[in-house]
Amino acid sequence: MKKSSIPITQHITLFLEYIEIEKGLSQNTVKSYANFLKQFSNFLTTNKLSNCKPHQLTADHIWKYRIYLSRHIDPKKRSQIKKSTQGYYLIALRALLDYFSDKDIESLPSEKVKLPKQNKDDKKIKFLSIEQIEKLLLAPNTNAQSGLRDRAILETLFSTGLRVAELVALNRNQINYTSFMGKKIKDQEIPVTGKGGRTRVVFFSERALGWLTKYLNERKDMDEALFVHFRSRKDVDSKRLTPQSIERIVKKYAKITGLDILATPHTLRHSFATDLLNQGLDLRTIQELLGHKNISTTQIYTHVTNKKLRDIHRQFHSGKNIKN
Repeated sequence: MKKSSIPITQHITLFLEYIEIEKGLSQNTVKSYANFLKQFSNFLTTNKLSNCKPHQLTADHIWKYRIYLSRHIDPKKRSQIKKSTQGYYLIALRALLDYFSDKDIESLPSEKVKLPKQNKDDKKIKFLSIEQIEKLLLAPNTNAQSGLRDRAILETLFSTGLRVAELVALNRNQINYTSFMGKKIKDQEIPVTGKGGRTRVVFFSERALGWLTKYLNERKDMDEALFVHFRSRKDVDSKRLTPQSIERIVKKYAKITGLDILATPHTLRHSFATDLLNQGLDLRTIQELLGHKNISTTQIYTHVTNKKLRDIHRQFHSGKNIKN
């Protein structure tokens, strides 16, 4: 192991280049790491540790950083950082320390960074019932162009289970929304590239394609993006919506509908998977549809299967047939 003369704050840039080029992580993942490590960089600066080298970082510094995260107030939300989010900041720091190890740079081992214990409620996934989904889908005013777009967005999210980054990356030429020989296209499948550069096929229902058709027929622009904003801005190359814009759109209609869940695009992804489980689809197939690398990730949805199994057990194996 060698001691580096470069401060940790400068190593962060090298680390981000490393995970992009050598690890092949997506631009969105690299941006996430950059945002999470920016908080650590701010911590070092605030505590006059801007020149701290990797080998000078101690367990005491890590402990103080954890306290810093726990007490930090998010200026946008004006609230403390959730335990689950604090975990992401610390996972990013662990990755940075692993990078030092990979490069034979002397530093604190990543195992020294302990993750906060999660509340049971934090681990529960949030999903909408079919009744709630129906209310959400009906919320946009489809007489307006923006409302028509928003309905198409909501329908697409629930039909495909796409991640928000995958949704905004879609282009209009990927969607075959014209009729063929006077017949409507009942469904469609297209390949998308998700996390880790993994490609999978997603499926659009006839209903989702119907709303996409209505939306696209109203489009007068030539932008290649499937979902765009309608503001007249000449300082940008594309009108493509951002993940943040999609987040705001979903939350807007969740609020209008009066849902008791603060719905996000990922809530619709969870709802997509939960509905498939309720229809009897197995976890392995749902893993493929969601693009999960490991089945363990998909197993968060066993809350549905566990409940169904319990109900079946109560109904058919209650011991009522035993006479004594």
